[in-house]
Amino acid sequence: MAVKTQDITDKFAIYNGDCCEVLKTLPDNCVDLSVYSPPFCGLYNYSSDPRDMSNCTGYDEFFEHYRFLVKDIHRLTKKGRFTAVHCMDTPTTGGGASIGGYNDFPGDIIRLHQEEGWEFWTRRAIWKEPLAVRLRTMSKVLAHRQICEDASLTTVAGADYIIEFRKKGENETPVTYETGMKKYCGENQMPADVQEYKNYKGKQTGNRYSHWIWRNYASSIWDDIRIGNVLPFKECREEDDEKHVHPLQLDVIERIVQLRSNPGETVMTPFMGVGSECYGALVNERKAIGVELKTAYYNQAVKNCTHAESGIEEQPELF
Repeated sequence: MAVKTQDITDKFAIYNGDCCEVLKTLPDNCVDLSVYSPPFCGLYNYSSDPRDMSNCTGYDEFFEHYRFLVKDIHRLTKKGRFTAVHCMDTPTTGGGASIGGYNDFPGDIIRLHQEEGWEFWTRRAIWKEPLAVRLRTMSKVLAHRQICEDASLTTVAGADYIIEFRKKGENETPVTYETGMKKYCGENQMPADVQEYKNYKGKQTGNRYSHWIWRNYASSIWDDIRIGNVLPFKECREEDDEKHVHPLQLDVIERIVQLRSNPGETVMTPFMGVGSECYGALVNERKAIGVELKTAYYNQAVKNCTHAESGIEEQPELF
């Protein structure tokens, strides 16, 4: 069952199949960067397929399956290059609206990667507005009413995390910006007197444009992510994934792609969804490999990747 169907062009190769099987068919050291969101241990259900990691019976079983994938991504990644994992703390009760404690899902992901030979490199938090999280999840412990009734049971609008791991060894191809960074992905307004320094060709200590972008990107807390800047996904939702949340924001993906890869290099995602990571790679002049088990998501990803390959950076309309 490795591949149900596929779409391969000069710029991307995407597969409708089981990522654990598809990745085993790829050669060693063929990936410059991988970016993805693993299933959050049953917090969200993406399909009813028994191959879907979101259908594991428990926390330990998820990590037993996930370990195989982490090993294979390590094999595929070139020395000195990165894999970036998007995750969050997960409720021990398995539901975001329940009152209960949390699993240190990010910490367990870190420990697993270290056990499999990865070097833990960075962790960034993505800030989320509390009221928006409350309205989306209907979590009782984020409601103002809970403050009035018993504040000891309240919690926080937990951050998302981007955790980066580096494969040990020397990177043979540095990621370079000879005239600084040229594209900012976020909602902060760049000062007008900085914009004239774009493509600055002098000594780069004076490149105020690139320095401004870097200060935003180098922060350990990304509070300038446009939460609604995601690819179309609602049209491909089905009854068995009613808990699925919207895809990872393109701002997050593009920043990682910019920081950890060069134009023309290969970015891979094993949980492609509707193609967000592939899209973010393609619009930044990288090549993309993606695998998605769910056919409805894969079909949407084909449309999104084809749109990106055409060179049009604006997001496609809902299909």
